[in-house]
Amino acid sequence: MMHPKYRPDIDGLRAVAVASVLAFHAFPDALPGGFIGVDIFFVISGFLITTIIMQSHAAGDFSYRDFYARRIRRIFPALTLVLLATLAFGWYALLPREFTELGKQAAGGAAFIANFVFWGEAGYFDTAADTKPLLHLWSLGIEEQFYIFWPMLLALAWRRRWPVLRLLWVLAAVSFLVNVLTIHPYRTAAFYSPASRFWELMVGGILACMRLQSANKAPAPAWRSHLQSCLGVGLIVLGLVMTRSDKAFPGWWALLPTLGAASCIAAGPAGVLNRHVLASRPMVWIGLISYPLYLWHWPLLVYARIVEEGEPAAWIRACLVLASVALAWFTYRFVERFTRARTQVGMLRSLVAGSMAIAVAGLLALGGMPPRNGSDLLRKVTDATADDNYYAGFEQQKIGAYPVKRVGSGPRTVLLIGDSHILQYAPRALALAGSAPGRMATTYFSTYGACPPVPGMVAEGNPGCEKARGEMLALALDPRIDTVVVGACWNCYFTGNFPLPFYFREGDAAYLVNNGGEGLGRSLASLEQLLAGLVRQKKKVYLLLDNASGPEFEPRRLIEGSRMGHMVALHSTPTAPLPPDQARLNEQLKALARASGAEPIDVMARLCTGGQCLRATPDDAPVYKDREHLRPAYVRQYADYLDGVLLAPQP
Repeated sequence: MMHPKYRPDIDGLRAVAVASVLAFHAFPDALPGGFIGVDIFFVISGFLITTIIMQSHAAGDFSYRDFYARRIRRIFPALTLVLLATLAFGWYALLPREFTELGKQAAGGAAFIANFVFWGEAGYFDTAADTKPLLHLWSLGIEEQFYIFWPMLLALAWRRRWPVLRLLWVLAAVSFLVNVLTIHPYRTAAFYSPASRFWELMVGGILACMRLQSANKAPAPAWRSHLQSCLGVGLIVLGLVMTRSDKAFPGWWALLPTLGAASCIAAGPAGVLNRHVLASRPMVWIGLISYPLYLWHWPLLVYARIVEEGEPAAWIRACLVLASVALAWFTYRFVERFTRARTQVGMLRSLVAGSMAIAVAGLLALGGMPPRNGSDLLRKVTDATADDNYYAGFEQQKIGAYPVKRVGSGPRTVLLIGDSHILQYAPRALALAGSAPGRMATTYFSTYGACPPVPGMVAEGNPGCEKARGEMLALALDPRIDTVVVGACWNCYFTGNFPLPFYFREGDAAYLVNNGGEGLGRSLASLEQLLAGLVRQKKKVYLLLDNASGPEFEPRRLIEGSRMGHMVALHSTPTAPLPPDQARLNEQLKALARASGAEPIDVMARLCTGGQCLRATPDDAPVYKDREHLRPAYVRQYADYLDGVLLAPQP
């Protein structure tokens, strides 16, 4: 199988890509667009792989066996080593539920489906990205999936004598179209799906085909190479400066790094910046270790955050970057070069077996194999903190133009609107739909995190709230809806226990709501007007009151000890005191609901007795997921105070 002539400037481009990613992960404020380095890697991979495949077809010696054997020798050694080290340290330092999640990540990484694993996990209650030790393997999954699809397509096109370049342009355009059409309605899918990412690798593939077709033509003038080199570096720098993680990425923004990388490669080794910057010895050295460097740096940074229980100091992060470089050099020098030099079948079998062993170890961890600190009580506590799949089993539908989650199919229609304190009751609705399908109403949920369903309330830190609330209220007025349940974390917004500052906006004026500010009374009045307006529309209206919340309900308070030492979980008393300000707010909201003609659903009346509120079941299992949300396992079984709303009376 033929391989392209070595170009040191491409290794230098790899150095730009990996250095950008490292800078973003270690010091995100210093280079907020550094994550586009992954997109540069995609273009390089597409270019090199397509060049190898097409040159081999032209020479008549292409072999799937040789192609995948080379991929195994390239990908597996460093990946297996990093996965093994990550699992080993995870067994030592992680808590039971965290180790279970790591097992899923490791199995997904070893099977090259990590992008699908993290796509499935994304959501409001998802574990923070910076505490997932193998999150960065999503990009490796995209590449390996491309390596399965791409050689077969090119081989078919070569045998059938299809116009390869034209075919690649069409496929890249389709993939790019999927990307831009899904980036706003399905942002997570657009980020992790191969269908919306393959175009970036295909750009490199198109460039490879164009260069191969022009191989026998006169070389391009020097000025063109210099221009392409400067343009490519300029587009990459522009992407690093202008792109932000909170923007719709990949979308149109991904064109900057993708076209920038393609322009740098197209410039050739004679381009002015390619020759003097990218092909310089320091850049080439970093490029040579870029793959293991990418693999090592993220687990080190994540484990530092986990051990420190927060963002480590800048000097620690700097030391971890240096440690990543050292480990990457060691891996390249003593692992990668060793395995690449041995082309025997035995080495390939060993690499495949090692990867399979890692996948099995990950599955064992996923299946319940305990870590070092793995007591039953610790597992109960950590299971509670990770119990967050509230919408599992729901159908995604639309009422008119507005998306909703739906369960049940009865003649009555019930809409629940609000924030995550409405979302937390979805498991109970699903359970009722399974146990009493004939009585279950057609039930819709329309929710948005940290977004109170109170017209006029705004928070600068939650810019999508106003649009989402507008959709909720439009749904509530839809004549197809019989019953509306309005709920939210009222304790968060109206007793000062929420980290975001909320304001009530009247025209150009904005009044602070938190901590008894001037906006509090205005917000309560707006809520009452909303409920009264819905009642006037001849709908049955409920105000779902809040559950108790605060640090005394947080399951993690039960965990003591050190990650690097010994960790234990304490037994919990079954109840905790109801904060007085929450009790007063609960009474105020009940009165407000009745004054508007709505019916209050008093959650505290069910969960609290004599000023004490439930926080653990008799077997020491926490009732809460965190300091304010009831966990799905509890809601599914015990939150029967919504049953009268969702179920028709028994005949």
